This record gives sequence, structure tokens and C-alpha cells, in this order.
Amino acid sequence: MDDNSTSRDFRGKQVALGVTGGIAAYKAAEILRGLQRAGVSVRVAMTKRACEFITPLTFRALSGSHVIVDDYAPDNPDPIAHITFSQTVDLLVVAPATADIIAKFATGIADDFLSTTYLASNAPVLVAPAMNTTMWNHPATQRNLERLRADGVHVVEPDAGEMACGTVGPGRLSEPERIVAAALDILRGSGRAQDLTGERLLVTAGATREEIDPVRFLTNRSSGRMGFAIARAAQERGAEVTIVAGSTTTEPPQRVRTLRALSAEEMRAAVMKEIEGATMFISAAAVSDYRPAKRESNKIKKSGERLTLELEPTPDILAEVAEEKRNGLLVIGFAAETDNLIAHAREKLERKKLDAIVANDVTREGAGFDRETNIITLITRSGETVELPLMSKLDAAHSILDLIVRLRNENSGSTETRNLLS
Repeated sequence: MDDNSTSRDFRGKQVALGVTGGIAAYKAAEILRGLQRAGVSVRVAMTKRACEFITPLTFRALSGSHVIVDDYAPDNPDPIAHITFSQTVDLLVVAPATADIIAKFATGIADDFLSTTYLASNAPVLVAPAMNTTMWNHPATQRNLERLRADGVHVVEPDAGEMACGTVGPGRLSEPERIVAAALDILRGSGRAQDLTGERLLVTAGATREEIDPVRFLTNRSSGRMGFAIARAAQERGAEVTIVAGSTTTEPPQRVRTLRALSAEEMRAAVMKEIEGATMFISAAAVSDYRPAKRESNKIKKSGERLTLELEPTPDILAEVAEEKRNGLLVIGFAAETDNLIAHAREKLERKKLDAIVANDVTREGAGFDRETNIITLITRSGETVELPLMSKLDAAHSILDLIVRLRNENSGSTETRNLLS
């Protein structure tokens, strides 16, 4: 975050940091400093209980601004601070967020400055919960979080570990660096060009499962992270997005329509149903190439003998979509390879008649399945090849979408030329 270009990206951005009463309140100072290093201007609001863990003076010294605890306090320079404070920021971050403040936000209670600010703000909201493990797991807390997610609130879930009370489990405030990164992602998205407005993107994500018997199946290591990153990035840029997801180890982005399809056949059925209204199709799922020719109705018992499993090909969803595409549909595939990356990817692009393909060597450090980062090469039908360095999967997703926007513009230009000549 000390990179000058990063600071320039966020210079002029205003963040309100809400601090509530928990033992992790002291970590909010690290979050404030992390945001400032990225060029963000930060103002702080605290609950009265938060002041028992860390003083307003600390945040005043770090932020250079008055810290608001009670907007009725005599020293408050702004008599309607909950309005001016909330409506002049680009993001409201609450860290730590106690079970109490989460409940207030979820039910619309506004009995202090921070909860009133939440109701008065039109800015995106990011909460980072921190509490005892039992409190975190309580149905009421989980219900309140689901309501907040449905309202569009971003949540950085707590880490698992030893609590101050001695219990071990989920509930510890996530690391300040992760919270800062999530905040910057939201700020970055809020300033993106809406160059996919009007587009309807259908994207597949995750792994498929092909059942052998009622308890076993064939699958692969795909986590769904890349497909979900593409969906999130496209949504940030104005697209209407639908995800068809197989088995995943991470959650899909909030407010994105997500359909589940565990087997290749189920995924094919879902894609063929949804493709009719799509203008873009990105096949990021790792669809099993083969499935058992026969699914046993009962569990196969271990006998000590060798077991031969007969496999048959699964439907080729990507090739079928590309073969039948119409109305200017753009079709983008993925090629996860372990050798001869470019050659194999180009062969797949040509054989399946794709507009472009995203190739990655899954044996490279930092690339491949179930990682936060990726190293990709973009190849177009015209033969253009663009190799990209190691980057987060969200940044990789935006690079893929940059290519798609360019392809869309080129196709639109070709269509206009044909219309003029006809």
C-alpha cells in the first residue's frame, strides 16, 4: 500500500470508520492507518462503550479530525453530524462490529450516533464482526447478518482462533490488512466505468461432481474463486450477472443471482436454460470431462479386489454454446493446463470456436485452483496473446472483462460497417 500509484487511486476518497465496544477496538487504529497509506481520508465515529477500550484522542491524533461519539455533546462542531458525516463519505466501515451493532443495523434501531449514521448513509457499508464464538454462532446473530447481506452490506467474516475470553473458534476480528483490502476493493469498484451496462453475463464457476455411488464421486480442485471474481467484477461494471455454480469452497458474491448445478449434466441444463437471454458467456467452471458410465444405487463395498471403473464423456457445455451461439453472443473459455500452455489453449479455442480463451498453467506458484491469485494469458480468435503477471483473481477478472469490452466494441464496429455496406 505504500506504492505511489496505489495512493493516487484512492486520493480524494472519504471513509467513515465506526468503532464499537469490543476488545479488538484497538485494531481499528491499524485499519485507519492502512486506509491512510492508500491515500484515503478517514473520519472516526465511536460508540460510548468503544471509548472504554480505546480513547477518542488516539483516533483524533491519527485522523486529524474530531471523533464523534455523541452528536448531542457540547463539543460537537456539527449539530446534524449524523447527516453531514454519513452523506459525505464514499464508504462506511465498522470494525470491530459487535453483535449489538449488527442487531441494530439489521433491525433499523437508531439510538446512538453510529446506528443513526448507518440509516442516514447512502454509501456502501462494510462490517467486520468480532465477538465470542458462541455469540457469533447464535442463530440471532447469523439471522441478522443474513439480513444485512440481503440489504447489500459487505461482511468480512471473523477469523477462527483463541478469544480473549479463552474460548477457541470463529469470532476473532479479521486481520486489519484483510479489512483494508476489502474496503479498497469496494472503493475501487465504486469508481469503475459502467462499461458493461446493458450486458447480461452468464458465468459458470466451481467444480462438478460425477457420482459413482451414493457416497462417492469424481471431482476436481476448483474452488469457484475465479468464476465468482468474474461475476463480482462484471456486476461492479454494470452487467446483469447470473452464476451457474457447481461445488465451491467459497461463497458467491452478494446480490448476484446464483444457481446451483452439481453434475455436468445439471450444469448443462442450467446453462442451456439461461443462455437464451445472455449477451456474454464465460465458462470458468472446471467441468469434469468424464463420469462413471453407470452409477451404482448402493455403496460399493471394499472387497480387496481391483476395481475397474468405466467412464464416459460428459457433455461439452462450452462447445455446445459456441456452436449454437447467435445474436452476437460472446463466448469465452478457460484452459487450465500443466504443459504446453499456449499450444493447448489455442487448439481448444479453435476446436470449440471460441471468441477468446483464458489460459493458466496450474503448476505455477500462485496460479491455479483454490488460490486468491492467478497468472493468466489471454488469447483471442485473431491470434492476439496477452500474458499477465501474478495478480489477485479480482484484478485478473477485470483484465478479462477489459478484453471482452474491447471484443464487444470491435464486433459492434464490424456490424455497423456491414449494415452500411448492405
